[in-house]
Amino acid sequence: MQIRDDAPLLESPATSRRGFLQCMAWAGTGVVWSVAGGVLSSRSLAAPGGGGSGGFSFVQISDTHIGFDKEPNPDPVGTLHEALARVNVLEPAPAFLIHTGDLTHAQKAGAFDTLAEALKAARVGERFFVPGEHDVFADGGKEFLARFGAGTQGDGWRSFDWNGVHFIGLVNVLGFKSGGLGGLGTEQLEWLEKDVTPLSASTPIVVYTHIPLWPVYAEWGWTTSDAPQALAHLKRFGSVTVLNGHVHQVLQKVEGNVRFHTARSTAFPQPPPGTGPGPGPLKVPADQVRHLLGVREVRYVQGTGPLAVIDATLG
Repeated sequence: MQIRDDAPLLESPATSRRGFLQCMAWAGTGVVWSVAGGVLSSRSLAAPGGGGSGGFSFVQISDTHIGFDKEPNPDPVGTLHEALARVNVLEPAPAFLIHTGDLTHAQKAGAFDTLAEALKAARVGERFFVPGEHDVFADGGKEFLARFGAGTQGDGWRSFDWNGVHFIGLVNVLGFKSGGLGGLGTEQLEWLEKDVTPLSASTPIVVYTHIPLWPVYAEWGWTTSDAPQALAHLKRFGSVTVLNGHVHQVLQKVEGNVRFHTARSTAFPQPPPGTGPGPGPLKVPADQVRHLLGVREVRYVQGTGPLAVIDATLG
């Protein structure tokens, strides 16, 4: 995969197939992406950067799909361990880990236990979770909340502060149906409004959720129906970063003060939006699978503006 520093950002409200492929051309391996004034810049993962005064980093993993056992990756536990091995060599060690949903594949029996055991190996301080649709299909999220919902409110949403950054975990999968859209609901939107009201407009905001808050591809359910209401509550903030999973590939967009980043899965890739009959595991040759799976590190240095987002594959 070639890395292009000059490729334009996706600006249209819906991602075309051409635009997606263009985006994938510059969403390369081991590159730090940052945005200032709407201009994308990058540097190699090996280049110096990161740890200034008041700064920290955290890791995002997504779509581990524990319980999946088919092509192109019948061993998602194995690739999860590979991803965590990447996390454990980061210096300095990340402050915490965020999992943006689909911990399991259709809540298969024992899958949450397997994931929890695997994550014990992660060299991070804390772990935060939001569910994906696969984590709530069977019981509406009861098992997820019992295992990973400590400190959350409602159906699993939460907020917390870390070194001057305000983090917001949103749940948008409870009403999700195949081919439908994600949704937040009135209760959660009201909570979000109250949560951010006391904050200064200069507070950096990081939102993490499962289904995208921007219209990646509505025909496949790759968007959230009431996302505009949520984003309206964040409009006054100077720096907003939104992280999500669900689509199993790296896409990026800047819209005003908001920077959107979708993440790779650690289990299997999905097709580019609009290619093929619909979403689902993308069958690729075994020697290519790890090049389409990955982890993400996000770095924040106080006073430097936008967060730096570093995507790296397992290949």
